[in-house]
Amino acid sequence: MHKHHPDNERIKHRYFSFLKEAMRQSEPTIDGVAKAIARFEDYNQYRDFRLFHHQQAIAFKNHLSEQINQQTGKKLSKATLHSTMANLKKFFEWLAREPGYKSRLQYSDVEYFNISNKDMRVATARRGKTAPTIEQIKHVIQLMPEHTDIERRNKALIAFTLLTGARWRAGFHQA
Repeated sequence: MHKHHPDNERIKHRYFSFLKEAMRQSEPTIDGVAKAIARFEDYNQYRDFRLFHHQQAIAFKNHLSEQINQQTGKKLSKATLHSTMANLKKFFEWLAREPGYKSRLQYSDVEYFNISNKDMRVATARRGKTAPTIEQIKHVIQLMPEHTDIERRNKALIAFTLLTGARWRAGFHQA
């Protein structure tokens, strides 16, 4: 079986051009969209986009939620599911407005690309970044070499940052 559908390739090219020129999206963003569409096409065996039905979105969502991340060996993250499904939803919304697809695609079928509210909250949650404790920084300062002027300068910069950063934090909490 061939690995692409000519009409799909043409419409994807138009969509990527739309994203780049009209929506002013960056190349990495467009690459992410292309990856999402490629995953869907691969799962859907490269069927013509005109034959899209909401059952395909449901089945793909279930399939994707069972996939394993090759780097971690765990299931794909909720953030990956969210971005993949959001990219597909935007693509099919755009596609449903395009000539040759308007009459064949049901705009309401695109809503089946949504993930659950719970998964959405997990995917979009802000995670705090942990900072080293004062004790850890003091330990690093003690272990730093101080044989050359540059090493002494580096040690002094870390110590100065610790003192002023801690002071700034104290003032920040008072305000």
